Amino acid sequence: MTPQFSVLTYNIHKGFSMGNRQFVLHRMREALPRTGADVVFLQEALGQHDSHAARVLEWPAYPQFEFLADTVWPHHAYGRNALYDHGHHGNAILSRYPFVEWENISVSPYPFAASRSLLHGVIEVPPSRQRVHVVCVHFGFFGAERRPQIRRLCARIEAHVPHDEPLVVAGDFNDWSGRAERDFNAALGLREAFRTLHGRHARSWPAMAPLLPLDRIYCRGVAPVAAERLGLAPWHTLSDHTPLQAWFRL
Repeated sequence: MTPQFSVLTYNIHKGFSMGNRQFVLHRMREALPRTGADVVFLQEALGQHDSHAARVLEWPAYPQFEFLADTVWPHHAYGRNALYDHGHHGNAILSRYPFVEWENISVSPYPFAASRSLLHGVIEVPPSRQRVHVVCVHFGFFGAERRPQIRRLCARIEAHVPHDEPLVVAGDFNDWSGRAERDFNAALGLREAFRTLHGRHARSWPAMAPLLPLDRIYCRGVAPVAAERLGLAPWHTLSDHTPLQAWFRL
């Protein structure tokens, strides 16, 4: 049987519901394992926040990505991309499979812009220990930010991902115009899972009534076999984004 694996991408909004009305990280930890995802791409995961820790009831004693990984995803990587007085947040990848290596790469184009990075890891998928490259991204709000960030991502993939090794790139692209897709297709030959299977991108923001397709799951060297937006309970009451999940055949 040909091996399959699933990935899920989720902007967790630092563990708060839309508008920061409620701290919902514990509910996220209950919901995420039920998806059965093998690899989870997280954006806006807090590694540390002293102010929240002092005032929020049930604040975890360790970083949010470790709290969510729990015993389900024993392997994880975290890339800090925003540092401030009270702490820091960034991207994280949780995996059932071991990492061979990983690296966090800054893609902030300007010193005055919000800090951004891409987290690039390599995992080994059983039973053949197939190497799969996984890249978690969170790009800027404005086109002037995203364009150089996309170029950096393309350059990273060209330089560090062999064409005969599978690749999945997922995260919050903030790209409602579709510019990222055009650039990826032209430069790298990536396919977006939802567009390949359903003919359009999944609308993922805002979670209560999704209008904009901000989140994406791109792939190369694997075949997408299913893709789903997790828009029903409890997801629409958690983060301001809805998670996206896709299944791939190696």
